[in-house]
Amino acid sequence: MKTLDEVKTIIEGSPNFRLAKIEIQNDNLVCNCNADLLIDNVVQLKRHSDLKFRQLVDILAVDYPNREKRFEIIYLFLSHENNLRISIKIDLEDQQKIQTLTNVFPSANWLEREVFDMNGIEFSDHPDLRRILTDYNFEGFPLRKDFPLTGYKEVRYDPETKKVVYGPVKLQQAYRDFDFKSPWQGPDYIKKEQEKSGE
Repeated sequence: MKTLDEVKTIIEGSPNFRLAKIEIQNDNLVCNCNADLLIDNVVQLKRHSDLKFRQLVDILAVDYPNREKRFEIIYLFLSHENNLRISIKIDLEDQQKIQTLTNVFPSANWLEREVFDMNGIEFSDHPDLRRILTDYNFEGFPLRKDFPLTGYKEVRYDPETKKVVYGPVKLQQAYRDFDFKSPWQGPDYIKKEQEKSGE
C-alpha cells in the first residue's frame, strides 16, 4: 500500500506522466493537465502497477465566466489498493471540446452527459451525447453563471391539450412581500408597522 507522498513521487519521477502541476491538498493529490494529454495520463494512472487508479468516481465542471479559460473540468479517480484519490483539473475555453473518456472508463458515459447537460461542454467521440437531466427542448445550461435563476421557459401541464406545454416565465410580483425583519419579533412588530402606516 502506497502513501500519498510515495504516489506523488512516483508520478513526478515517471516520464510517462505529462502533468503540468502536482500538489497535495486536503490529503488528496491534485494535478493540472492539458486537455490534449488527458487520455494519456488517465491510461497511465489506471495501468501503472503501483498506482492502480482503476475507478472513475466523478466528473464535474466549474464555471468561471471572468476567466479566459472559462471552465475547469475535474476528474476524480480512486485507487482501492492504496485507498487514495487523485483529481485531474483541466481548463477549457468556452465552446472548446474535450476528448471523451468512455474508451478508458465506460462509466464516463453518463458523467460526461451530465456535464454536457448542465454546462454545455461537449465531449468529442462520445457515443451518445444527449441531455440526461433536463428535457430535450430545454434551453440553456443551468450550471453556467449567466443562466437566469428563473430559467427561460415555464413548464406546466395543460388540462385542455392533456400534455406538458412550455410558455414564457411569468412571476406574479403583486402578491410577493419581501419582509427581511426577524420572524422572532412576531405580532408586536406587525402591530407597530400597521400603526406607522395608519391602518
